[in-house]
Amino acid sequence: MIDIDRLNSTKLSTDELSRYARQLVLPEVGSEGQRRLKAARVLCIGTGGLGSPIALYLAAAGVGKIGLVDADAVELSNLQRQILHGTKDVGRGKLESARARLLDANPQVQVCLHEGYFRRENALETAGEYDLVIDGTDNFPTRYLSNDVCVLLKKPNIYGSILGFEGQCSVFAPHLGGPCYRCMLPVPPPPGSVPACAEGGVLGVLPGVIGVMQALEAIKLILGIGKPLVGRLIHFDALAFKFREFKLRKDPKCPVCGEQPSITAPVDYERFCGISPATTAAGAVEGTLSVAALKRKLDAAEPFLLLDVREPFEWDICHIPGAKLVPLGELPAQMQTWDRAGEIVVLCKSGIRSAKALHRLKEAGFANAWHVEGGIAAWAREVDPAMAKY
Repeated sequence: MIDIDRLNSTKLSTDELSRYARQLVLPEVGSEGQRRLKAARVLCIGTGGLGSPIALYLAAAGVGKIGLVDADAVELSNLQRQILHGTKDVGRGKLESARARLLDANPQVQVCLHEGYFRRENALETAGEYDLVIDGTDNFPTRYLSNDVCVLLKKPNIYGSILGFEGQCSVFAPHLGGPCYRCMLPVPPPPGSVPACAEGGVLGVLPGVIGVMQALEAIKLILGIGKPLVGRLIHFDALAFKFREFKLRKDPKCPVCGEQPSITAPVDYERFCGISPATTAAGAVEGTLSVAALKRKLDAAEPFLLLDVREPFEWDICHIPGAKLVPLGELPAQMQTWDRAGEIVVLCKSGIRSAKALHRLKEAGFANAWHVEGGIAAWAREVDPAMAKY
């Protein structure tokens, strides 16, 4: 997996021999293994809950080149689990914060920043620079994209996901005889059916557990030791402190790694995952309003009902004046009292729950209903920067 010429030209300094002494004494590592780690190039997509422990432990272990992909800034609500960042970093770009922390942990490593999101337009070129890819994201379009790119480039893709008190980890590597992510999940779940951490919550310690597992799998692959999680998925239940292993099989009909693949280049992953298109300049597409369009309606004092379908504890953190709090679970009962001819605009934190609410309203006969793309998070980012974020 490591380029031979790159490995042969890699040497360990006196400082590095001292820094990695506890690894060097392991027969499975030794100076040869430590040189392999130094020669390795690993791309980590995301510097959040999973990306934090992944990147920190790779840097500490001596992985020579670590690429980081992210486009977000540090928020206060990140700090409960994203240990790359500190209070002083709030408002700072995550990549800059992450690089400073990694170089403080180990100035011997090279940290390369890839500003922006991992998209089909840049994915092949970005991943092509590295020996393996670790996916630390929490959305399905990026998971399918990172999977397809790794299959096409014949690079291992180390997968992890977390939600609530549970997480899972695997290594997708068809070129090593195992399945890919599409073999495990050929069709993405319907939009909104699986909440992101921002919606469903996550225990702060959990991404540490799963992220460390991902980093461990990367190190094993680089060193060529142990039994990697190729063809196996580990599920972790933190409340029961129970690990379960599931066997994963390669699908011969898989469209990207099967016997007759139909996917030979990155595709439109948002469309594949059923995510609606972005709003137009007019502010609405298929029942979606931008936060700018919502502000125009509020400023014009237009007559409409603004529903906030978040939970009461979220409402207490921040809300838009004039909105009506109706948690999503209470929507079916309360909608019976509303005028079906009236206009309704629904928002939540990021747009997932409001999209569900919009679907239910439309089914119930509310023809003039919309939901706010990006939710109150977008409102705080684009309209009211002083609003509390979580």
